[in-house]
This record gives sequence, C-alpha cells and structure tokens, in this order.
Amino acid sequence: MSVDPPLKLTNSEISAAFANPGDADVFPPILTIEEAAALLQVPVETLRDWRSRGLLKGCSRRKGKRVRFFRDRLIQWYFNE
Repeated sequence: MSVDPPLKLTNSEISAAFANPGDADVFPPILTIEEAAALLQVPVETLRDWRSRGLLKGCSRRKGKRVRFFRDRLIQWYFNE
C-alpha cells in the first residue's frame, strides 16, 4: 500500500479555498468538532482519536467541555503532514 506524499498547501491556497462567502458560512474559521469532521469527511470519533493521541496539536483547543478547531490549521495539518 502506498501513501501519497504531502501536498504542502500554502496559506494563500487554503485561504483561496474559502474565498467564496458561502463556503465560509458553511465552514467558518473556528469549527465545532462536527463541522471539522464534515470538512475533512471523517467521522467525529476519528477526530477525537487523533486529538487524544496528540496528532492535532496546534489545530484545536478545549475550553471547558467544548473543543474548537481552527479551520486553516486543520487543513494544513491534514494535507501537509
């Protein structure tokens, strides 16, 4: 099984992906775990697993019971790692 090499998206490429106001309405800069899972098209439990293993450092933050994800950093992590 082969693994694709990282895409190495730039910040401007990520910003351009959400330049349409309608896209930013669906996926705002700060995401809930459900929105983040929908953006990456993975189950919520996958995000919880990745986060518990420390894979999403710098992409998410817990405040009380809530976890929020920074959209652009999440995309950068997902495609560039």
